[in-house]
Amino acid sequence: MEFKDIATVSGKPGLYKVLKPSRSGVILESLDEKKGKLVVGAAQRVSLLSEISIYTLTEEGASPLQDIMIKIEKEFKGDTGLEGADKEEYQAFMKHILPEFDEDRVYASDVKKLINWYHIVRSECPEVLEEPEATEESESKEEKE
Repeated sequence: MEFKDIATVSGKPGLYKVLKPSRSGVILESLDEKKGKLVVGAAQRVSLLSEISIYTLTEEGASPLQDIMIKIEKEFKGDTGLEGADKEEYQAFMKHILPEFDEDRVYASDVKKLINWYHIVRSECPEVLEEPEATEESESKEEKE
């Protein structure tokens, strides 16, 4: 599975695997133990995780969610220690992971959602948290030989 195959549905908790488009929308499968299927129509907002970014104070203005999740995986290996954390702890965690994040536009609830999504992705499809540069480098080396 790739990062572009994982979606979130506005108003629904959790993450979903994109299965295929249908006439009225898209068919999704929940990334939890139940693996329930869901048909989402045009009235509901579906966002692919590959299209989500977090606001930063850099020139680009945002950092892709996948890059942030890879940083979290690299540093914490699944143990963020934020169960039952308060607003200040979430903000401090975000400052540690992404020092240039925009504190005025990224709320503690956003960071909490990021952590929840990270745990879901890590348990259901950990391969998307591997750094893409490593595979690209090995492919280019093979092409040269």
